[in-house]
Amino acid sequence: MVERVTIALSSLPPEFDAITLAVVADLHAGTRYRDSTAVGEAVEITNSLQADIIVLLGDLVHGIGRADPCLSLLSGLKAKEGVWACLGNHEHGFVWYSRYLGPSAAPSVDEWRKLYADAGIELLANEARPLPRPRSRIWLLGVDDAYSGHDDLPAALAQVCTREFCLALTHSPDLIDDTRIGEVDLVLAAHTHGGQIRLPLVGPLFAPCRRLRERASGLVHANGTTMYVTRGAGEALPVRINCPREISLVTLVCEPEFAARGRTQ
Repeated sequence: MVERVTIALSSLPPEFDAITLAVVADLHAGTRYRDSTAVGEAVEITNSLQADIIVLLGDLVHGIGRADPCLSLLSGLKAKEGVWACLGNHEHGFVWYSRYLGPSAAPSVDEWRKLYADAGIELLANEARPLPRPRSRIWLLGVDDAYSGHDDLPAALAQVCTREFCLALTHSPDLIDDTRIGEVDLVLAAHTHGGQIRLPLVGPLFAPCRRLRERASGLVHANGTTMYVTRGAGEALPVRINCPREISLVTLVCEPEFAARGRTQ
């Protein structure tokens, strides 16, 4: 399903009012249930949203051996201001259920960067890029995966020349606990799959993050910033109850009086 979310941020420069971002994460391509057909459908849905920017928030592949065919399909993603990505725990070879088991063999960041570049996608790994307008700009920060310990928010922030609007793309929502997260205006995160199973009045039974009742999905306001956590477009084990898959269309508005809200279709 498409989750349409509007987020108001008083720090957003007026030239970026109503900018749209299509958010795709956790495809887990390469499993028995998430094959090339599922990836192709995700590409088709994402392109139909005609977002200004497309962002990919990690765990696009479930096994490293599926990287090449998956990214070849993702080369079909098109957005006028680019397709941007960060890495997840699976890209680093870490399984979702225990970071302590250690990683399997995985490509290096530079190898991932080339794979993404060949697909027309710019990978940001603890680095920032400006998105300019005639009279202002915002910064896209790609922060590597906190779940597997590869995050370095200070390194990304070091590339921001002045106190300008910062949008962080990351995989794990636990980046919000970083001591410098208050310097970021908005975080887009994934990793949790929304918990996959949500019970009425209880919420998610499990999600691989701290404070799962708060961070498993949706809007979060904490530690001086705002975060949106997507439920993800796939999973390794296809069991979901009251927690459908999601491709998000996030619209940013700069009116301070506009309440953050979301709706689905």
